[in-house]
Amino acid sequence: MSVGPTIDRVKRIGTGLSFIAFPLMLFLGFLMHPNLLDFNRVTDVTAWSAEFRGNFMFHFGHLLVLLAVPLIIVAGLGCMRLATGRGAWLGLIGGVLGIFGAFVLAVDKGALTLVLTAFDSLADAEFAAISPALQSLLDRKGWLEFVYLLALLPVGFSIMTLGMLRAQAIGRTQAAVIIVGLLLLLNPDIEIISVAAASLMCLGYLPLGIKELRGESSDVAVVREAK
Repeated sequence: MSVGPTIDRVKRIGTGLSFIAFPLMLFLGFLMHPNLLDFNRVTDVTAWSAEFRGNFMFHFGHLLVLLAVPLIIVAGLGCMRLATGRGAWLGLIGGVLGIFGAFVLAVDKGALTLVLTAFDSLADAEFAAISPALQSLLDRKGWLEFVYLLALLPVGFSIMTLGMLRAQAIGRTQAAVIIVGLLLLLNPDIEIISVAAASLMCLGYLPLGIKELRGESSDVAVVREAK
């Protein structure tokens, strides 16, 4: 008995759910950030500590973003598959950049979020003593500059979206909504802008997820490749 159709169906469902879930997880993660309406970037360790120290919602929100990374990668592979024909090269280039950017997102949240939860176990005096170390984390000192490559995620996914548009897998309005949402992520850690970005991404990727779950995206891709 062939297991091909079953494997293909699992892949399709997984891709569809990833298209729906990952922007929603980003939206919820950003929404849990304290001082949501503050348009000022936090650069002082005292203000940063006040946000995260003992704040379960802060940490859980960032954990959601971290857990979204595997789904982002699956969605990226789905975008590459849909970017056929005239959009194939854009799909490939965007996919390489975007998936690498997703890896950097995992690094960012691992280094600058999960590590912070360990400091909640410190007494106030002990916590105050590590302020210089926290400031170096906040300022992305040393090899932490690597996390600036996170910008490759929205850039890469925007390129893939153009590839899907050229392949006629999505329409212009849907592509515009996705790209605007992705590019809004390129902000200096202003959470309300990131919430708006994730909202647009939800609107743009939801139809893709529904089509994938119904098998419509796969059918269209097969027809295009046959032509």
